[in-house]
Order: sequence, then structure tokens, then C-alpha cells
Amino acid sequence: MRLWSLHPRHLDARGLVALWREGLLARAVLSGKTRGYRNHPQLLRFLTRKDPVAALDCYLSLVLEEARDRGYRFDSSKITYHHCRGGHMRVTNGQLAHEWRHLLAKLKIRDQARWESERNRCPEPHGCFRVFPGPIADWERM
Repeated sequence: MRLWSLHPRHLDARGLVALWREGLLARAVLSGKTRGYRNHPQLLRFLTRKDPVAALDCYLSLVLEEARDRGYRFDSSKITYHHCRGGHMRVTNGQLAHEWRHLLAKLKIRDQARWESERNRCPEPHGCFRVFPGPIADWERM
């Protein structure tokens, strides 16, 4: 499971679809609708929120908006649409840089054109996150 801290606009088609599916899986976990992945480290930042499912719905709402901008038809009935309310989650610049390197490596293999357009850009965080100085997150599997 990869719930990117990067803005979904950086993802290729395959990555955006995977993010939506993995986000819905995470939502099912947080809602208690599945037994698997309950202890997945990527869920920690949502579990610290007052309402983890609402925080994840906020996260997925931005993924949904990106998909719509690209002309995809993701099923919006799978989430309760939210604009981020109640503050943003934190992400460190070290985590963002780590994810950026990880994404660029994936893009170089599976979408050369997107890799060319993204590789010299400055990565933007997902709209639910605010960037703070710090290392790669403890929950990141290296």
C-alpha cells in the first residue's frame, strides 16, 4: 500500500488508479470492513486524526478531483467528499524527497514521457499535508 504524500498531479495514469484503489482499501481498513492491513504503517498518519475515515476521505477527495481533471470516472459514491477541515497532516521534507525519488524511478520505467516532464519539477505535497523539516518518516519501509 502506498498512500503518497505527493500531490496526485505528479502520478501517471497507472499510479493514480492504484492510489485510488489503495486509498479505498485503506478506507475499508479504517472503517473496520476488512481484517487485512490493520497494522499497515502508512495508516498511522490517518489513525492519529480525530476522525481517521474523514481524514482519508479528504485525502481521496483530492485524488478524485485529479482523476476528474484527467477525464477519468472514479466512483465518487465510495467516499464522503470532504475539503480538508480540522487542520492538515504533517509530512517532512525528507519523506517528500524520498517519495519523489521513488516515484521518479517508477515513472522512468513505466511512463518515459511523464518522467521527462516531472523529473526537473519541484515536488508538491498532497493538499492534505503541510511540509515541515525532518527526515524520512519512521513508518516508511526502506
